[in-house]
Amino acid sequence: MNSAAAGNSPVSDPHNPTGKKFFGHPRMLANLFSVEMWERFSFYGMQGIMVYYLYYSVADGGLGLPESSATGIIGAYGSMVYLFAIVGGFFGDRVFGPERTLFYSALAIMAGHIALALLPGVAGVIIGMVLVAIGSGGLKTNASVLVGSLYSRTDPRRDAGFTIFYIGVNIGALLGPLLTGFAWKTLGFHFGFGLAAIGMAFGLIQYSLTRKNLPAEVHTISDPLQTHEKRRYSIAAIAVLGIIALLLSLGVVTANNLSSWVMGLILLGASALAYQLLTSQQTTETEHSRVIAFLPLWVGNAVFWALYQQQFTVMAVYSDTRLDWNILGFEFPPSTINSINPVFIILFGTVFSTMWTKLGDRQPPTPIKFALGIIGVGIAFLIFLTQAGNPSVNVGWIVLILFVYSIAELTISPVGFSLATKLAPEAHRSNMMAFYFTSVSMGTVLSGWLAQFYSEETEVAYFSILGVGTIVIGVILWFFNGWILQRMKGIR
Repeated sequence: MNSAAAGNSPVSDPHNPTGKKFFGHPRMLANLFSVEMWERFSFYGMQGIMVYYLYYSVADGGLGLPESSATGIIGAYGSMVYLFAIVGGFFGDRVFGPERTLFYSALAIMAGHIALALLPGVAGVIIGMVLVAIGSGGLKTNASVLVGSLYSRTDPRRDAGFTIFYIGVNIGALLGPLLTGFAWKTLGFHFGFGLAAIGMAFGLIQYSLTRKNLPAEVHTISDPLQTHEKRRYSIAAIAVLGIIALLLSLGVVTANNLSSWVMGLILLGASALAYQLLTSQQTTETEHSRVIAFLPLWVGNAVFWALYQQQFTVMAVYSDTRLDWNILGFEFPPSTINSINPVFIILFGTVFSTMWTKLGDRQPPTPIKFALGIIGVGIAFLIFLTQAGNPSVNVGWIVLILFVYSIAELTISPVGFSLATKLAPEAHRSNMMAFYFTSVSMGTVLSGWLAQFYSEETEVAYFSILGVGTIVIGVILWFFNGWILQRMKGIR
């Protein structure tokens, strides 16, 4: 316990103002754990049933879109969530500060779920998904910044803290699809969306009651906008919105090519962020080197998420058309597939957290962890080949595949969050987190774009090429370990 000599008042810890602990970590980790749990409950609860809402027939309560369009939209939507992390990073660093940006983002998410629940047809989908994408992008970027603020850069508990935080993410991801799936099957799609709104409301109330206990640094704006910049950015935002509206109205952007457009936006946004991080006068020489070190990890992370996020595209369709969900005489909804992975994350998250803590400086360096995660998700894809051509696949096979998914995820994902906060230039903490999320965004849109090549006829080639190709990329990243570590300047 951090205290002064007997009789004196406790020494103030700027990273833990209350001095209270949560399993050896700052108490506010528990509060951020909770708000992220409810946000993921609403996000994954909605996303778990959205693909079915898009391609189920009107008679079955859906919108009747082609299956390929539905998976493309889900991939593009998921990637837009992470792409809006750029906007969240900008507002966190330069407009409101990380803490207030997170609060306003949570309000937008709740409003989006309410729109999906109450507004029928395509209008409800557009308004709801845009609001959720904007809000989730802002919340994800700044929640990670807030967790990072609870630790010093060299605190060995940092990776373990992010893993505990990640368990909260997955408790929400477990319960969301299960409960919204059953609400959909018993009462209809819109009741499922409404349940997601209620979950987000719980998270917002809980956060409102505890936000004052966060470290002082997250309540400040690290690089506030100047007056002339406010005018310039406002004009740019209006111009972008006008161009998007024009492209939509002219039919240039459609459901079929949405993924390609989003990929272009992600590349543009990621390039702009990298340029800003590398050329800013507030980025020191050491910080510049650390950003360079992250570039190959950005590519590897995108490859990982391109396969991982197919839980919501290819695997969602696979669940609906190939898996036998009749278990002990009870018919589970196909959206149940999205609750399997979180079970493993919850069960093994504490194991990984404890393992990283006990290993301390002896744990594998971050580039090796990234490589192992990428190789692991490639292996998971190869397991699909055992059931090629089987019209009724036992659920046990998908459980095995998602077990391998989960171990790979725990090796790369919470570690990636932690790494981005450690490598971030001091003046651009939120923007570095946004840069990290653009790699997740690229992988997510690829998960929808790749889905167009999947069918029962092509599944052997599909899973073989993606599985083997991903393993090769993981091995290449492993060999770049020394080069990356040298440029990380003391960060492992």
